[in-house]
Amino acid sequence: MKAQALVARNLRRLRVQRKLSQENLAVDAQIDRTYVSRLERGLENPTVAVLERLADALDSKITEFFVVPLSGERPPKPLPGGRHRKK
Repeated sequence: MKAQALVARNLRRLRVQRKLSQENLAVDAQIDRTYVSRLERGLENPTVAVLERLADALDSKITEFFVVPLSGERPPKPLPGGRHRKK
């Protein structure tokens, strides 16, 4: 698996595990939401500085973006879309 695809897959995996929307992650990492989307689709190459900000926002280590998935491991399912009710 190429590094760009590996980063994209792991970024999405970490975000979904933490139940964060792309928008919330972008706000926490101080980057644009569309950039998060493009990173997750493997359309952008993030700098080390961006990876550090994303890792901090996800409360993880930068090395988590380079974890190779197990053979046959499926990518994470997306979070439910739409607006959530206010509590």
